[in-house]
Amino acid sequence: MQQLTYGDIKAATERVAGRVRPVTLAAVESGAIPTAHRAPFGQVWLALEFMQFTGSFKARGAQNFIQAHHDAGTLPEAGVTIASGGNAGLACAWAAQRQGVRATVFLPTNAPAVKVAKLRGYGAEVRLVGAEYAEALEACEEFATTTGALASHAYDHPLIAAGAGTLLEEIRRQIPDVDTVVVAVGGGGLFAGVATAARHHGIRTVAVEPENCRALNAAIESGRVVDVPVDSIAADSLGARRTSEMALAAARHDGVRSVLVPDSEIVRARQALWDHRRLAVEHGAATALAGLLTADQRIPGEKVCVVLCGANTDARTLIQP
Repeated sequence: MQQLTYGDIKAATERVAGRVRPVTLAAVESGAIPTAHRAPFGQVWLALEFMQFTGSFKARGAQNFIQAHHDAGTLPEAGVTIASGGNAGLACAWAAQRQGVRATVFLPTNAPAVKVAKLRGYGAEVRLVGAEYAEALEACEEFATTTGALASHAYDHPLIAAGAGTLLEEIRRQIPDVDTVVVAVGGGGLFAGVATAARHHGIRTVAVEPENCRALNAAIESGRVVDVPVDSIAADSLGARRTSEMALAAARHDGVRSVLVPDSEIVRARQALWDHRRLAVEHGAATALAGLLTADQRIPGEKVCVVLCGANTDARTLIQP
């Protein structure tokens, strides 16, 4: 395994500068979003990363990956391929289109129609394979072997994780004294990048997963990467069967806390963002906020930033007040 370092994050920050949207932070007023625990707060910000190109943080890793291969002259004529629950595929297709290369994206058959339509809008060839991400990944790997396409990955690649970590650098520039960052975890690319950068700056990371999509939590518990069942309302973006070795390595450091939340609280957090902020995010993004709202993670007076990582969702599923 290649160890992810803060140097990788810095290199990615320079590589994607001017090519991704800087994150917008929104302060949360006291009482604006109801909480289950009434422990005293310092300040809370929402990182509106769902406003990123393609509607999720994944654009950062994809841009870093494609740009690095472009700069090295290693983009093949067969283009790039990736397996994804949707968001990583969108980001890969977007970054490939910017470089004028082909993208072939493998998705599980339960991928949201909104994501499939967007992929085709970026000019990608979409192939729907299997009921889970792992099955789409197997098909993608076979395609890369037979065609010579450059295989990207939704989360388990140092260039992808380093690109995601650039988000923490931007958060810290706007909140230099931030104490804690809260992120949702699927395969662990966002977590690995953010936690690596956060550890360098002495910032705590809270990693939040659905109870039935707990690849990172199970790896921490087992002491090694293991396969887990996938069954959550947030599975379209957080439904990885296993986490990455990079994510597990990042989780072993002090200052990282793993939290599990039930689907009911994810739904509640997503609805709260709509009711109180008029923010329509996907369930994966709401998972991070659910971790803050339901788990007793807070330290009195701390400054917390919650990453809302994506919004490729059907807003019609939100209850209209």
